[in-house]
Amino acid sequence: MRPVLIALASIAFVAILVFDWVVGLSFLPPTIVAGVVLLALIFENRRYKALLDASPGPGWQATGERFVDSESGKTVTVYFNPATGERRYVASAFD
Repeated sequence: MRPVLIALASIAFVAILVFDWVVGLSFLPPTIVAGVVLLALIFENRRYKALLDASPGPGWQATGERFVDSESGKTVTVYFNPATGERRYVASAFD
């Protein structure tokens, strides 16, 4: 579904830009909205990390946070590395 949304947002963004150029009018708000949606779809995947199958290793601490991943239906445990501030998401063995 994500590739379809990226394609539609790209088409909308280009169509608005072409319309602006051909007609000579400025539709800045729709251009900005289409651009923001396109960028959000492209970079959204970088924010959410893939689930790991095992704990990340030494130096990582379980935070006590747990939630059910809506995509996989698995229970996820959150780990934190105090040295770097990085967080990792691990599918729990309790499923």
